[in-house]
Amino acid sequence: MNRWLTRRWPALHWPSIRGRGRTDAGPLLLTAVVIAAVTLLAGAVPALLRAAADDAVQDTVRRAGHDSNVLVHANWERDDGPTGGRVRMPRLAEELDDFRAQATYALGPDLDAALLPPVAAVNGPVLNITGGSLPRTFQFTYLAGDRGGPDVTWIAGSPPGPTVSDEYVETPYDGPPWPVQVGLSEEDATALDLGPGDRIPVRDGQGRDKDIRVSGIYRPADSADPAWLLAPALLRPVAGADGVGITRFAGLLSRESLPDARLAIDEDQLRRTVHFAPAPDALSWDATAALASQVVKLKAASGSSSDRGQTLKWESQLDTALRDARTRNSAAFALAAVLLTGVLTATALVLLLAADLLVRRRTPVLSAARQRGAALPDLGAELIIESTVVSLSAAAVGLALARAAAPGVSWTWAVPVALAGAVAGPAFGTLAAARASRDRRQPANPAARRWIRATGQLRRAAVEAAVLIAAVAAFVTLHQRGLLPVASDGDTAELTGDLILPISALTLGALVGALVLLRLLPLGARFALRGALRSRRPLAVFGAAQAATTAGRALPLLVLVSTTALASFALILGTTVTRGLDDGAWSTVGADARLDVGADAEAATPALAERIAAAPGVGQVVVAQVTDSARVFTESTLLTPRLVIVDAAAFQRLLATTPLPDAPALARLTAPGPGAGDVPALVRSSDGNLRTGTQLQLPRDGAPAIRLAAVGTAPSVGGVDDVVIVDAEALADAGLPAVPNTVWVTGPGASRAMSNTGVAADVVLRTDVLRAQRVAPLTAGLLRLAWTAAAVLLALGLLGLTLAAAAGASERWRTLTRLRTLGLRPRDARWVAAGELLPPVVVVAVCGPLLGALLARLALGPLDLRLLTGQATEPAAVLPWWLLGLVSVALLAAAAAVIPVESALRRRDRLSEVLRAGE
Repeated sequence: MNRWLTRRWPALHWPSIRGRGRTDAGPLLLTAVVIAAVTLLAGAVPALLRAAADDAVQDTVRRAGHDSNVLVHANWERDDGPTGGRVRMPRLAEELDDFRAQATYALGPDLDAALLPPVAAVNGPVLNITGGSLPRTFQFTYLAGDRGGPDVTWIAGSPPGPTVSDEYVETPYDGPPWPVQVGLSEEDATALDLGPGDRIPVRDGQGRDKDIRVSGIYRPADSADPAWLLAPALLRPVAGADGVGITRFAGLLSRESLPDARLAIDEDQLRRTVHFAPAPDALSWDATAALASQVVKLKAASGSSSDRGQTLKWESQLDTALRDARTRNSAAFALAAVLLTGVLTATALVLLLAADLLVRRRTPVLSAARQRGAALPDLGAELIIESTVVSLSAAAVGLALARAAAPGVSWTWAVPVALAGAVAGPAFGTLAAARASRDRRQPANPAARRWIRATGQLRRAAVEAAVLIAAVAAFVTLHQRGLLPVASDGDTAELTGDLILPISALTLGALVGALVLLRLLPLGARFALRGALRSRRPLAVFGAAQAATTAGRALPLLVLVSTTALASFALILGTTVTRGLDDGAWSTVGADARLDVGADAEAATPALAERIAAAPGVGQVVVAQVTDSARVFTESTLLTPRLVIVDAAAFQRLLATTPLPDAPALARLTAPGPGAGDVPALVRSSDGNLRTGTQLQLPRDGAPAIRLAAVGTAPSVGGVDDVVIVDAEALADAGLPAVPNTVWVTGPGASRAMSNTGVAADVVLRTDVLRAQRVAPLTAGLLRLAWTAAAVLLALGLLGLTLAAAAGASERWRTLTRLRTLGLRPRDARWVAAGELLPPVVVVAVCGPLLGALLARLALGPLDLRLLTGQATEPAAVLPWWLLGLVSVALLAAAAAVIPVESALRRRDRLSEVLRAGE
């Protein structure tokens, strides 16, 4: 009870606080600058990454194009009449408006807010235009949004009107062609040489003539209206839309002529679809999980394609695009956390070293205060106030600068820096003051001294064992679990407890390497000292003796090794990602250029490939039929891999002329299968369902399935993990001829040869893909972070080297000055100082980059870099030896520069002061 009554608040001596602050303004200012700079980085990077994540989601959706649209289909109500004919339905446009409203309501408020206003499109079949010397096709289309169709100006004639004015009309199934009015664009009318009142001579696929009449000529009010993208032929003729040399024209229907369009064709040939295009600017990282989940629910509740009723049938790849973007963003956040953890750990070690230097300067003052009766709690409170003011002020400046440079600020990552700066100085200062007044004497008993020494060694071994166990556990967790968070709708990309250990793996690995060197360096120094004692060079003896004395200092070596290793890892990471982007572009495209031919023009692919092969500067040209989500059966499972039907020999030659990995197993596709009737196939699977020896079945319409036998591992095609490759000739012999829809082209003239194909096809150039990947928000941001982290870590390492040299400068030059009384020259003193400072720096300059390379070998695989580089597999570590050499050279140059600077500063030391008793 008396102990509680005698407790008091610390008695602060404010003049001492102010005096120590003024005296040591330089070290305190240095500490504040370090805290402010690292706080700026730690506070700005998460906010910048979150903004980059939003941009990445939007960029992914934009790249997906029409595939990210949400489409909903539904059949029309049957128009059977009571007398066996077809009834004209004059309220067909109103039914379409109701269908669009029903689809919009089914979206839900969150998904509706992320999508643009819907556009309903009604398309008729593709008809052949008769007459003329060139093949031409025609299709009529009706477009309607919430405010009607896209605005047009009628420059001739009038909008399409109804064929009849009666409310109820029934026409027989085998009656004459029902007339329908359409409008033509100015360019279409000019190309067809038609005007208002003319009839468009068209015929369907069964040879039946159709009665389509031109009511007027229009000019679009805004040709950039997104609605026109659904039917570009309504603006101008589209060449190659239905095959090589075939030009498509289109006619615009109105609300009044839409009922006639249904009677003009067969009942099931008029298709209605509501298109919801995503609004990329309305998408954000936080909303991706909920939006993807909503799209999946819509597709799960969708009616089947065989359902002849009017149920809604949803179709979209938006959920896939959002999940892919979310996965890449999660990988980027985790990778940034790995780099930031290394920077913060190095910063904490540098702040500890700065605090150690500050306490060494203050030890006489603190000892005198303690001897005058100052209590340890009072001294500790004074030091805490000083360090807290410095740390919080510097952290506030750093966060303010981060808020000015970034769209937000993250204070979570700034807390460890400010905490280390606030605690390190008071802890070291209090310990120094306690040692100054400690009355414990060194025991005279040798056994007691050995016990004390063994206790200290056991404590050190326990700490080292704890760090080693934590590092091993971190790497095991990293390899088994990875860095991607568990997917959940409520995930906000914040780090969870299960990610802290794997994220710290690299930092713990660097600390383990530093502890190993800390064990080996004193042994090496003592071995060098024994060798120097047998030599006749006194300078070597003095330098080795000094090095052996200071080799056991733990904090400087921890700072140098950890910063050098982590900086080397950051450089390796940046170089690996840069190289991986180039390899990823090759993997994505498969060649210098790729042509994805539309379904309507697949028959012209062989002729198109021959024309491309004849172009100058073209090397290899390979055609293939690439089918995504092909239906392939094993004994008990339905799989949907990418099916590639290609000339195996030509494809093998293509791979041999590109940086893509060779695939010698392709030669097995031309050999007979392992069983009678089996077609050899190469397989690749991410989950192991497809492997060598697996028996597969490829179903056919109206014919028995083709048996496939997996005889080897397939190369990645287009960066897809699940692939089945078969030889085109072998599959044709089995009864399934290939219909090529993909053309791979290599050579410097590939892009020029692809510039004007004349067919409806997508041209993908490797240089364009590489350029787009390099400027992608997340990739560019992470590369900048990797280079910045490397620079910051190297700067911290150089600062740590300077602080370590300054901490031991007083004792070092005191010893050298005393040696000068024995005849040591100033130049020889500098050599002795170099013998003390350079050995550990040389060891770190050699072992630090090697440790960083080892960490890269151990950790790059689980970091999921392929999600950022676009490769099918994890990229191999690329070691930039010239950059790692620059790190070593920078350390050695800094150490060499410290020696003459110290010599110049200590030149004015008086010998009498050094030799004075009590020094």
